[in-house]
Amino acid sequence: MENRIKECQLDLYADRTSAATMRANQLRLWFASMAYVLLCALRRIGLAETVFADATCGTIRLKFLKIGALVRISVRTHQDRHGPRPAQPPEHWGHAARRLADAARARAAPV
Repeated sequence: MENRIKECQLDLYADRTSAATMRANQLRLWFASMAYVLLCALRRIGLAETVFADATCGTIRLKFLKIGALVRISVRTHQDRHGPRPAQPPEHWGHAARRLADAARARAAPV
């Protein structure tokens, strides 16, 4: 359990409780806790049988979910947009999407 708390604090920034009010800090902790629950469900259901099956939340966030782009604006030239390179092959995305859709269908099916 201590490792899961540490993972939430380090990877999902649950230790940032420096707001002026207690409600704001509580909201930050709720967001970090919900992000942890969602990432654990993604890892358990969507990423099973992949290289991310045992990955930490930080690894999933950095290598699977994080997408960025660089935009340079210059006075002399036009805008340069450099899109993100895919961190993982598309088959990982497809595998995760299929498994999550199957789990949602199975959960919604009447008994």
